[in-house]
Amino acid sequence: MYSVTEAQAKLPQLLRELTAHEAPVALTRHDRTVGYLVSKEQLESLYETLEVLGNPAAMKAIRDYEAGDMKFHPLSVLDELD
Repeated sequence: MYSVTEAQAKLPQLLRELTAHEAPVALTRHDRTVGYLVSKEQLESLYETLEVLGNPAAMKAIRDYEAGDMKFHPLSVLDELD
């Protein structure tokens, strides 16, 4: 956790920390968290998760899988489709 003033002074160090540890860095102002710095990988992961959660077909497939309602077939089945 860093104050905004500390973050401004230590930005290069914070960026190295993000890539090394991949943990979000909280930014505070007057002892209140006002934002977070996240790595590119974390942000991409969040976007991907939101896309899956916002896709009704994907969510149905996940629910079906969790309920045990899906059938799995060997890859050789694809050869029979040709």
